[in-house]
Amino acid sequence: MKRSTLHFVLALIACFNLAHVAAFAQSADHSQNLLICMNALGVCDHSVLTGPEAAQVAAGEHQRNIADCRRDGASCDRSKLTLAEDNALAVARHQHNVSDCMEGWEPCNHSMLTQGEANGVSRAERTRNLASCTHGWSSCDNSTLTEAEAKDVAVAGHQRNFGDCIDGLQSCDLSSLASREVGLVTASARERNARNCTDGWGRCDRAVLSPAETARVIMAEHQRNLSNCKVGRETCDYAQLTVLENKELARAEHQRNYTACRKGYGYCDRSLLTPAEARLIPPARASVPETGEK
Repeated sequence: MKRSTLHFVLALIACFNLAHVAAFAQSADHSQNLLICMNALGVCDHSVLTGPEAAQVAAGEHQRNIADCRRDGASCDRSKLTLAEDNALAVARHQHNVSDCMEGWEPCNHSMLTQGEANGVSRAERTRNLASCTHGWSSCDNSTLTEAEAKDVAVAGHQRNFGDCIDGLQSCDLSSLASREVGLVTASARERNARNCTDGWGRCDRAVLSPAETARVIMAEHQRNLSNCKVGRETCDYAQLTVLENKELARAEHQRNYTACRKGYGYCDRSLLTPAEARLIPPARASVPETGEK
């Protein structure tokens, strides 16, 4: 009798646990479905939603449809908008089209503009075209310019070409310049060439240098080579140095080597030290052994 009672109690506990697990799983499925419905993450099962949940989901779907319509999305359904919402959408789309037309962006639907808006867009288009022509851009349409605008554009084009010639650009057209301008361009080219030769970069034509410019270029090249030798660059040409410069570099290198050996930091060649210097340096500090040592 007692054994039967125990079995009955255990059965009740098992049934309770199973019911609890089933209820928990059902609750989790319901929450997941609600999340899917609220955020349009997949297939929503509206049949299992409570009344308040269904209203909340419907409100979210309505707001998403409004946003899709404002973005002119393919999923927009204007039939689901209220009269006020549809009117606000029409106003927003009209303003967006006006803005696109004023800025010269596509798509611009001129047929949707009012007469006043069309006049404003026409003025904006003329202003943009004049700016394009003044700057020499490919979007320029010279046929729409007035006589005064065409003269201003021609002057701007001449100044732009003169500037290109002064800067030595390939777009320079010397044939369109006046004699005085050609002289200024020639002087600018000589100065640029002398500067390139002196600085050691860019295009340098030594054949057109004056004797004074040639002397300055030679001096600058010598100083650059000396600087390269002082810092140990591979571009150093020791053969171009004077006897005094070579001696000064040798003294500086000897001092550097001695300091490296004495401090134990940097490349040290003990074979280059004088006997007096070598005695001041502990063997343990030597980074490179003497020739013949093992």
